[in-house]
Amino acid sequence: MDIILASNSPRRRELLGRMGLRGFRVVAPNVDEGVEGNLHPAQIVEELSLRKARAAAEKADPDDLIIAADTVVALEGAVLGKPAGERDAFSMLSALSGNRHDVYTGVTVLRGDRVVTEHEATAVTFREVDPEEILGYIATGEPMDKAGAYGIQGLGALLVSGIQGDYCNVMGLPVFRLGRILSRFGVDLLRSAEPS
Repeated sequence: MDIILASNSPRRRELLGRMGLRGFRVVAPNVDEGVEGNLHPAQIVEELSLRKARAAAEKADPDDLIIAADTVVALEGAVLGKPAGERDAFSMLSALSGNRHDVYTGVTVLRGDRVVTEHEATAVTFREVDPEEILGYIATGEPMDKAGAYGIQGLGALLVSGIQGDYCNVMGLPVFRLGRILSRFGVDLLRSAEPS
């Protein structure tokens, strides 16, 4: 059995390694990330993580264990994905300035016919950020590939005045929740990185 991470995210790879998983393969899933209807952010990330897991499963052995995740930022119910460009990043960061928002990550673990999909939500508060700081942050390039246009594990931490919930979830992988799901598949990371 192989463990496969269905994600392009270097942060998710790093977090899996920090969890003690070694030797996992990365398969970049190519899925349609459009969703229909007026779904809650939690439903969106669960649906997209499930799509990614199923796409990776098509290229894997039935015995392989697949981990997939998807993250969005939600401000007053509006979903903020990755910015389309610098102007979009500026708009997102300006909206987040001085406000509390929620970060949702859906995580799916799939092995054969067995699938578990759940989500985690973390509340994040931004301090008031002036336009020059926003432009300076955008100039670093850090916001451009991240939901909500910031990375809490990098310079984006300078914008965050408070957090309530799983810090790792804001980075894109709810480590605590994933660990509990993996234990249901026989992978107990505090005892062994191999399934029993």
